[in-house]
Amino acid sequence: MPTHYVGDPTEVLALDTWIKLNRSVESLVSRVNQSGTMGGLTPTQFAVVEALYHLGPLSQCQLAARVFKSSGNMTLVVDNLEKLGLVSRQPDANDRRVSFVGLTPLGKQTVSIIFPQHAAFVTELFSVLTQDEQRTLGEILRKLGKQEG
Repeated sequence: MPTHYVGDPTEVLALDTWIKLNRSVESLVSRVNQSGTMGGLTPTQFAVVEALYHLGPLSQCQLAARVFKSSGNMTLVVDNLEKLGLVSRQPDANDRRVSFVGLTPLGKQTVSIIFPQHAAFVTELFSVLTQDEQRTLGEILRKLGKQEG
C-alpha cells in the first residue's frame, strides 16, 4: 500500500519505502508472535533473555540500549522476568545505582530450549530471500539504522 501523499517525488519515495519497511516488520513480528517460538514471552522479554544468553550479565542500562527501550520500561520487563524466575539482579559492588541482570539456571535452561526453535522459524521466514539478498538487506538496514539524526 503506497502513500497517498502527493508531493515532492523524493518525499513520496521515502514515505513509500517507510510504509513497505514498517509493514514488512509488523508482518514478520506478527508471525513470530503467533509461532509460539518465544516460549510465551513478550518480544521485549525474549530480546532481553536472548541478549543475556549470548552476552552474559548486563546492566539494566545496557539491556535497555540493546533492545531500544526506556530505562523505566526495562525495569518493568526485568521485574516480570524475575517473577518468572528467569533472571536475577546483582548489585554492582562499586556503584549502588547499578545492578547487573543475569539469567538464572531456569532462565538458561528455558532459553536453551526455545532459542533453537525461534532461530529455525526466523530462518524459515527469511528463506524467501537468497543468502546474498539477506546479506544485502542486512547491510542496507545497518546503514539506515546507524545514521546520525
